[in-house]
Amino acid sequence: MAKALGELLEVARIQSEINRLFDNLLTLDGDETGGTWMPNADILETDDSLVVKVELPGVDETNLSLSVQSGLVIIRGEKPRPVFERDAHFHSAERQYGPFRRTIQIGVPVNSRRAEAMLDNGLLRITFPKVPNRRGEEVPIEVTSP
Repeated sequence: MAKALGELLEVARIQSEINRLFDNLLTLDGDETGGTWMPNADILETDDSLVVKVELPGVDETNLSLSVQSGLVIIRGEKPRPVFERDAHFHSAERQYGPFRRTIQIGVPVNSRRAEAMLDNGLLRITFPKVPNRRGEEVPIEVTSP
C-alpha cells in the first residue's frame, strides 16, 4: 500500500512539473503580467471543497493579487529583492525574487464567489466550496403517454 501511495505521489509530482512547463510556455509571449519565477503549488480535493496551496515565502499579502477567470485561478504578486550584506561574495544564490504569475486550472465545479484565501507563514491557502456538476451530468427525463 505504501508503495502504491509513493507511486501515486510521484505521478502527481510529474504532472505538476508538466503543468508548470506549460505555464512557463504561456508566459514566454512577452506578457508583462508574467514574472521571473513561479511558486510551487498543491491542489487537493475533499468531499466538499477544492484547496489550492501555494508556497510564497517572503511575499506580503499587500503584494498579492488573486482572481478566477474561465476556470483558472490567477495568482500575481511580487517577492521583494533581498537585502544583501555589504561586501558579500556569493557562493550560491538560489532564492528567487521579483514579480510572478501562476495560473492554475480548476478541474471541478466550484463556487468561486465563496472562495476564501489566507496567507500564513509563507503559505497561501485558497479554499473553494464545490458545487454539483450541472454540465455533462446525466439528467433523467420522465416519459409519459397521452
